[in-house]
Amino acid sequence: MALKTSAPRKGGISRVNGPEGIDSIPLRYGDDPYVWACWLYYEDGMTQGEIAEAMGVSRATVNSYLADAREKGIVNISIEPARLASLTIAQELKRHFGLSDCLVVPNDDDTRPLIGRLGAAGAQALAKMIKSGDTLAVAWGRTILSVGEHLEMASLQDVTVVQATGGTTASFAYTPELTTAAVARAISARCVNITAPAIVASAQMHDMLLTEPLIREQFDTLARANRVVFGIASLRPNSTIHTSGFFESVPLQHYLAKGAAGVLAGRFIDERGRPVAGPLDDRTIGISLEMLRGIGTRVAVAGGFDKVPALLAALRGGYVNVLVTDAATGAGILRADGVTSLDGKLSQRQKSTPVANAYRTHVKKFLNNPNDVVEEMLDGLIAAHKPYLQPIGNSRRALVARNGPRPGKVGLVIGGGTGHEPCFVGYVGKGLADAVAIGNIFSSPPPDPIAKCAVAASGGAGVLFVYGNYAGDVMNFEMAAEIAEEKGIPIRTVLTTDDIVSSPVEDKEGRRGVAGNFFVFKVAGAACDRGMTLDECEAVTRKANDRTYTVGVALESCSMPQTRRHNFEIGPDDMELGMGIHGEPGVSRERIRTADEIVDTIMDNIFKEMKAEPGDRVAVLVNSFGATPQMELYILFRRVEQRLAAKNIAIEANWVGHYCTSLDMVGASISILHLDRQLTELLHHPCQTAVLTINTPETP
Repeated sequence: MALKTSAPRKGGISRVNGPEGIDSIPLRYGDDPYVWACWLYYEDGMTQGEIAEAMGVSRATVNSYLADAREKGIVNISIEPARLASLTIAQELKRHFGLSDCLVVPNDDDTRPLIGRLGAAGAQALAKMIKSGDTLAVAWGRTILSVGEHLEMASLQDVTVVQATGGTTASFAYTPELTTAAVARAISARCVNITAPAIVASAQMHDMLLTEPLIREQFDTLARANRVVFGIASLRPNSTIHTSGFFESVPLQHYLAKGAAGVLAGRFIDERGRPVAGPLDDRTIGISLEMLRGIGTRVAVAGGFDKVPALLAALRGGYVNVLVTDAATGAGILRADGVTSLDGKLSQRQKSTPVANAYRTHVKKFLNNPNDVVEEMLDGLIAAHKPYLQPIGNSRRALVARNGPRPGKVGLVIGGGTGHEPCFVGYVGKGLADAVAIGNIFSSPPPDPIAKCAVAASGGAGVLFVYGNYAGDVMNFEMAAEIAEEKGIPIRTVLTTDDIVSSPVEDKEGRRGVAGNFFVFKVAGAACDRGMTLDECEAVTRKANDRTYTVGVALESCSMPQTRRHNFEIGPDDMELGMGIHGEPGVSRERIRTADEIVDTIMDNIFKEMKAEPGDRVAVLVNSFGATPQMELYILFRRVEQRLAAKNIAIEANWVGHYCTSLDMVGASISILHLDRQLTELLHHPCQTAVLTINTPETP
């Protein structure tokens, strides 16, 4: 960023910014007066006198801030990159969604849990807003409890904190009662709890409870709320909506099938923020979406890349006017809503204007009818791999290994969408998966072919399901498990969660399953083939998943057969770090670096979590996302081996090539399996599939 010029003031900072006087320091600047002063001076082009008025300090103090910022290295031609990134993302979120304000927590080295950092930021936001006489509604959740734990305020009078939903007798720490009490205690406020369950047995019970004078009085207090703070739950299997136990008696598949993207205070919304009708509508006691949207100051505190769809839905629906999130999540929200050019000021919306005299507008592909691509691919696949697999009945979406299932053996069923070949279909055969269920491109297979696979794989000892941690897969595999168990087939499930950058370490169960599937499938298949019990197979598969670490990087996005266009654009000097395998953007966009520097970034992230000691052994997978050639993969593997050798960690086995792709994406992922004796033996266990063959070691 250039030093101060004579550019006109782009937008002064009002002393009153938002509903009911959200004033003092605008949230996007945090509590850092140096960054605030520098931004207003260098970026907004304000004079020192205008800055002094906006900040409520003297002009001499502003001058001191600017001088000290240069000495501290905050400003040296440009604002320090991490702080600048969080500011620019906050500015664009505020502009793009019409927010009253926004606070974005900079990305750090993951030494502090994300929930704690968001809690501290949310507490900072509330401290700037809450005034004497306010009524603050509080919705429950882990992040909002953290807000209460970090909040410290004094000298306020007549503040009421009211529980936004009914309660629960659950034992976890972030119940509605405990969360509300923590916030009330932090600001010495009167605490009003809703003395009714959050979910009741029937609509009749709901209506009866709301006629009780005490509960009616509590709801009258809730109706007077002029501020509300709430978290946003995704529908990932690890989310609060699942782990709280609130919804165990309700088929969440109903909401998933109707397109639910997130949950606000127990209410489901779709990707556009519209309410999703369901069996809980007349049984939930708490704030309604209409009531929430009618409150003047609506503070949402949430972060983590898995929350992007839910946060975007809440923003689109107008439920949020003050957002507290982290930089990676904020950038993901903007990209998901079509905002491009995240380098720099993040101020340009993607235009659909044709490029004059462009050399080409579509990616070339070997296709007939794009709508037939999956069926034609399966025709070729089945013909090519006849020695290893065959259709189950007339369904080409359910395939069984010719030499896999046998009496007395635990069956292994895997599956997922197409577009990842050779993943899933390539790992079916003797010693590995017994059956595979296949969906459309990047889509979960339906329950019916999964259930057929379970029946075909069953040898009387039960069946193990292993698949990636995605909402659609979880929903359909769970439905198939119910069908199989009704047929007398015991089912165990292990979700793969090896993508270490898709969720923070304290939220490991929410991570995605990506190329590390390869190792988890291999261990699971070997355990089943060795005749281990269903419980033993499940346990060792979980261990393999827990000890597998993957990070992906993309240089170009993939293109779908139907569009033959890139899903999104990555700049000529950029790369996406933290790529999934479904064509979505990464967790963060960074400047492209050398191959060694990219590997170092990946390995540094893996070493933070993999607590390996000198002398330990690992297995390594360097995987192409589809368009990256073998030559470049070997360059990456070279550096992986160097980094491991420097720590005296030996490579027991390695694979370099196409193992879990994302159509034609230009990119690669690195997966490390931290071995022990049991995992090493299972890794070397013989198998024969179309992609992977491991022979019995020769005896001396």
